[in-house]
Amino acid sequence: MADLTIRKLLIDLDEAFDARWNGGDAFTSAFMNALSMSFPVGEQFFIDSLRRGIKELPPELQDEFNQDVKGFIGQEATHRRIHELFNRHVLNHGMVNHWELRVSKRVEHINQKKAIHAVAITAAYEHYTSVFASWLLKHPEFLAQAPERLQTLWLWHASEETEHRCVSFDIYRAMGGNEVWRKRWMITVTVFFLSDIFRQTINNLWHDGSLFKLKTWRSAWRHLFTKEGLFTSSFSDWKSYFRRDFHPSAHDDRLSIQWLQTHPSFYQAVGQNH
Repeated sequence: MADLTIRKLLIDLDEAFDARWNGGDAFTSAFMNALSMSFPVGEQFFIDSLRRGIKELPPELQDEFNQDVKGFIGQEATHRRIHELFNRHVLNHGMVNHWELRVSKRVEHINQKKAIHAVAITAAYEHYTSVFASWLLKHPEFLAQAPERLQTLWLWHASEETEHRCVSFDIYRAMGGNEVWRKRWMITVTVFFLSDIFRQTINNLWHDGSLFKLKTWRSAWRHLFTKEGLFTSSFSDWKSYFRRDFHPSAHDDRLSIQWLQTHPSFYQAVGQNH
């Protein structure tokens, strides 16, 4: 595992931004807002899951993974705080965060299960975030019309998600997690993730007043389902999770490394785990 640097993002999120902040496009703004709405409670769940998981490893494996988990937690905690700031502006535009309420109820249920299940769920969600991060870094035009500070937020987040993509998966394996539950939880996560993002995006568009406009759904089709769309072009990466020899490290991280190396003025390193 590569060293994980904990970074403070140097952007101003005190200033409000437009409801359709992504170049005036209602759909992509609503879609990204929906994703952001899930992050504070989701990132906290990931943090808590790995804290539970590493405690169940034998001492020698705890020592082996301790720094990776610290780096993972530091990055995810930073993401959570940044998206809390982002979400305040989204909610000020009249949006309602239904996704967070649903996830909070599921977390209560999951926390009653053994820690290995929480880690398996985390690994599945981390695969989703890694796949989406890879797509976003490959398609900078998606955010090209957004304010620079918001472009920076999303591309920094995408880069760090790629950077720590292996940690939860490796912890699951170290805990003795089997293939049946790994794949089963990915199927479950897929159902919840796709239904949740669809419902929250629809709700955001309803509040925005653009739900029934043809332009909105043309944008949805173009960005999600055309040849280079998120869902279409990422399907093979998602499917790779079900291969027996799958490991997150197989996913190309060159764009993540490149973004972090070429934008050092946008963040300050506050810690690094070796």
